[in-house]
Amino acid sequence: MKPVAVAITMALGIGAPAAAQEASYGPVFTEFGPVADVPDADFAIPEDASFHVAFDVARAAEEGKLNRGFESAARLINMHARAGVEPMENRAAVVVHGAAVLDLLSDDAWVARDRGEANPSGAMVREMIDQGVRFIVCGQSAAGQGVAKSELLPGVELALSAMTAHALLQQQGYTVNPF
Repeated sequence: MKPVAVAITMALGIGAPAAAQEASYGPVFTEFGPVADVPDADFAIPEDASFHVAFDVARAAEEGKLNRGFESAARLINMHARAGVEPMENRAAVVVHGAAVLDLLSDDAWVARDRGEANPSGAMVREMIDQGVRFIVCGQSAAGQGVAKSELLPGVELALSAMTAHALLQQQGYTVNPF
């Protein structure tokens, strides 16, 4: 075996135990947003920790699947709820622009655009909104995609732009998730 192949094989083998750890759902979202418990974490969450995190999502979901960027916000909520962070201190906002705007269409708008029978991310987004997650659409991207506010899922907010939404969320104490 070539040295590069040996190094790659060893690196993959080292990561295998972490990959084998089973993820589960809940306690807030029980059908999406899987997380793994980390009982021996050294980087402790202080008792008074507050998580107000903004997610920037521009990538559309793969056909027939949930939008992974949206699901990341659900993972944030689930993992911190499991760790005992109080609901009012465990918040997420999802700023949506680019092609991902289409993943916030109502089922009627989804069907009208010949995208299928129902928006695959629709039920997830509705449940997340019901739990306090904010979905904020870039008005510039909506205009570029030809999406009217009336076509968006109920509860989705329309902003002048994603840049505006991020700036205002940061002023409200939200940090931007770096990935």
